[in-house]
Amino acid sequence: MGIMPQDAYYYFYSEHLALSYYDHPPAIAYLIWVFTMLFGKKIIVLKLTATIITLFTIFSFYYLSKGFLNTRQTLSAMVLFLSTLMVTILSLVASPDVPLMLFWTLSLRSLYLALFKERKTYWIWAGLLMGLAFDSKYTAIFLPAGMFLFLVLSQRRRKLLSSPWPYLCMAGWLIAIAPVLVWNWQHEFVSFRFQSTNRMDKISGLHISIMDFLGTIGHQAAILIPILFFTLVWGLWKITNQFGIKFSRIPESQLFLLCFFLPLFIGFTFLSFFYWVKLNWMMPAYITGILWISLYMNEKWVRIQLIASLVIHLALAMEIAFYPVIIKSDDTWVGWNELAEKVQELKKKYPKSFVFSADDYKTSAVLNFYFDEMVYSKNIIGEKALQFDYVSNDLNLLKGENALFIDSDKRLQKETQTIPPVVLYQYFDRVTSIRTIQVKKQGRLVRRFHVYLCANYHPGKVKFTN
Repeated sequence: MGIMPQDAYYYFYSEHLALSYYDHPPAIAYLIWVFTMLFGKKIIVLKLTATIITLFTIFSFYYLSKGFLNTRQTLSAMVLFLSTLMVTILSLVASPDVPLMLFWTLSLRSLYLALFKERKTYWIWAGLLMGLAFDSKYTAIFLPAGMFLFLVLSQRRRKLLSSPWPYLCMAGWLIAIAPVLVWNWQHEFVSFRFQSTNRMDKISGLHISIMDFLGTIGHQAAILIPILFFTLVWGLWKITNQFGIKFSRIPESQLFLLCFFLPLFIGFTFLSFFYWVKLNWMMPAYITGILWISLYMNEKWVRIQLIASLVIHLALAMEIAFYPVIIKSDDTWVGWNELAEKVQELKKKYPKSFVFSADDYKTSAVLNFYFDEMVYSKNIIGEKALQFDYVSNDLNLLKGENALFIDSDKRLQKETQTIPPVVLYQYFDRVTSIRTIQVKKQGRLVRRFHVYLCANYHPGKVKFTN
């Protein structure tokens, strides 16, 4: 499988190590840095990073399951977990979700030992691990929230709220997240604002969207395999009928699992009526969700889930190997190597021209992986460019230089492109279409990129700020 834009973008993180980054915390950057230092700058090393960390997650999930399930149920939980496309995605794409899922699972294991086995030192370990999960992705804020939710709802454990242990746990959490806090403080809390208030601003004033809700349901059913997803929904209906909303009647071990499943699952499902919920946002919820549903799911449905998973994974393997279905998106593993080779040829023809793209981060990130020089993003034309705004961001150094602009035609709609994007004329004196790069696979066109030579760059009078 070729490089994904996400692989390349987080490798870009690792080339510029920092306490944190604009759109995500730093854990994935440091993991990629370690692996590339050990094994070199190769696509397979990026994949290896994701695969090995996900293997640790699988082992951690197994040990976590042993605390809540008997031997038969543990086997069912492992089959269910490994059958999902979620685990497949985590093992193939190096993203912040990869360390998040590992540290999320380890945090739950430590909390189990602290709460149910009363091993006091594991309160500290739980805090540190929850902090490392937060250092992976901000979704991990649901870990301390779930812990306190459980302590409040559990009649037996509520007394721990008046003990020092939960607060020592939170002290460990604060220590672990200190790098992210420091970076945000140094940058006017821009990352926290990007992931919270900026997203909430987009929700304000929006109407209910049934299509976004149905899209979320479809995506979640896909990554879990529909049998497992709709069994989870059925399980929630069953437990509601059985216990109502009287949490005191729910067995304590199940209550623990639900406290780390329901807030994420229900919260993002509700949000999907107003905002497009990304496929990976609910992933951590399924750690305890799968453990909980394994208490109810019989072996017949586990076998059906496994058969469905094998069929879907076989189809996915065929897609990767032979690419029968063309993905008209930049979120694909196809065509990047060919693009890099063609752009390298153009660089030889126009050696003093810098390279940039403006399709969010994807093309720029991938070309950065292939090139030894900086490839810029849409900050060149005055637009927000995520982490690119914080790396080599003194664009005045490029003043007067020529540039090669790479424009991805992801929908394959324009066979030739002679009219440049109008915005380029605000930053360059002259823009000329010089080439269309077409990538074919088995005789079929699968990717297209238009290349423009832009002369005499001037950054503009108003410097972009976040």
